[in-house]
Amino acid sequence: MNKETLEKEKAVSGVDCQDEENCPDVENPPRAEKLSELEVLKLSLEETKKQKDDYYDQLLRLQADFANFRRRCEEEKKKHLEWGKEKILAKQISMNDVLEQALKSAKNGGKIEDIIIGLDMVSKEFEKTLKEEGVEEIKLECFDPSLCEALEAVESEAEDGKILEVYQKGYEINGRLMRTAKVKVAKKKEEVKEEQQS
Repeated sequence: MNKETLEKEKAVSGVDCQDEENCPDVENPPRAEKLSELEVLKLSLEETKKQKDDYYDQLLRLQADFANFRRRCEEEKKKHLEWGKEKILAKQISMNDVLEQALKSAKNGGKIEDIIIGLDMVSKEFEKTLKEEGVEEIKLECFDPSLCEALEAVESEAEDGKILEVYQKGYEINGRLMRTAKVKVAKKKEEVKEEQQS
């Protein structure tokens, strides 16, 4: 051992080491110190394993909680859809009652005027139900390809692109297109085009 190592050992142990035989070796600690380090590492490993197990248990609980939450949300969604259907169907039942009355009147040889009044009541009831649900009819004067579908273009004195007849009404729900209207559209007469070509 050199002199510097002896002085280090004296400072650490408080023992004055004059000869190398009686002084403990600083660079090679005794076996007992090595064992204590091993025990510390084992304890640290056990603590880390416990912590890992705790985290894993927490993860499993969170996964179960999330699965339960998702299942509850799906059940609530189904209930809300059923309630919405029930609301719409209740309105349709009342419209069906009016239709049945009109049909009964027609079968009993009722007057045509009574049947027309009954059908008019049904039509108004349908319109009322649609408005309550945010559905409105698209009303246009001129052809708009984003809102209409031209089934027929007819030569006419009317302005080019003017809607002459609506075959099937178009509807919007809360400002969003639900169904395009199917219409007959005016187009310029061929005579006017031929005169311009001459």
